[in-house]
Amino acid sequence: MKNLTLVCEAKVALSQNLSEGENPSGILEARVTTWGAREGADGRKFNYQPEGFADWSAEFAEAGKPLPMFLNHNDLGMPMGEWTSFEFDDDGMTAKGRLYLNTVGGSDLYQILKESPNMFGGVSVGAYAEEACYVNADGEEFNPDTMGDDEAYFQITKGGLREVSVVMYPNNPNAEISKLEFFRPDGSADLKVLEQALRDAGLLKKDAVTSVSILKKALEKRDATLKPIENSDAKRDSDADVTEAEAKTLVAWVLSQ
Repeated sequence: MKNLTLVCEAKVALSQNLSEGENPSGILEARVTTWGAREGADGRKFNYQPEGFADWSAEFAEAGKPLPMFLNHNDLGMPMGEWTSFEFDDDGMTAKGRLYLNTVGGSDLYQILKESPNMFGGVSVGAYAEEACYVNADGEEFNPDTMGDDEAYFQITKGGLREVSVVMYPNNPNAEISKLEFFRPDGSADLKVLEQALRDAGLLKKDAVTSVSILKKALEKRDATLKPIENSDAKRDSDADVTEAEAKTLVAWVLSQ
């Protein structure tokens, strides 16, 4: 197979990552696809492997030209933002980019994601295949015409991405946006993002609040800040009874992830 263009969608989860800063940067990070055999919500089956995207990834990094971020694959309109880097790990492909907050489209999309993180339920890659084949769930190549297509998974053996969109409906629930503006434009950390991430990871609010308070103290000591530490969050959650040692352990765990 050659010159085949297709679309593969992936779920996003933004609620734990939204920044409340007054000067948002629009920076985000997303798991755009996962490796291995999977069946999407629409019944399509894929078995993507990193080798199929290796050449494209190297060429993209060398070219230094960003990949467009569209809304619902509207490549006839203006992009909402751009993707500037792609990285592979054992589980899949992660993209880093930013929304164009100085444009109407990018700013509106950011506000929608902030107001209702589940409104646009996913990211979707517009992939192309220069070479492709069908394999079974174990990655063994076979011909679906002679062996039946019930177990056929489409695999790109040489291809890449033309764009990555924010979309309404997800297809791959195993991929998600993992970061959105943890760091503000001035380089400071938005600890509200960390607190929400801790809570979404299963911690009680009191544990998350105390852990973030310990991290805040550590950051202030690192930066030699002389201002007294505000304890408004601790007062608001005065029922928190987790110890400082426990909080330090929680923070260490989070930073190790």
